[in-house]
Amino acid sequence: MYLVLCRGNAIYTGMALDVTARFAQHLAGIGARYTRANPPHRLLARFACPNQSVAGRLEAAIKRLTAAEKRTLVGLTGAAARKLLLRPR
Repeated sequence: MYLVLCRGNAIYTGMALDVTARFAQHLAGIGARYTRANPPHRLLARFACPNQSVAGRLEAAIKRLTAAEKRTLVGLTGAAARKLLLRPR
């Protein structure tokens, strides 16, 4: 899982086995359609996941966050991050 800051201060959320290689693809314009239209500026955060199932659930939880909550998530780790992601909506 990773978060990328894109043009217009938008935050793109994605998942990849090799985040560094995937971010390089985004920079080269061969990543996701969104990052081709909104070029990435920098990698904001990466989160390790034990398997693809957990990564998919984490990605869905992050995509439900507001932009402000995503920016807060960048500075959090462990229990604080889980608390933000798992709070009732």
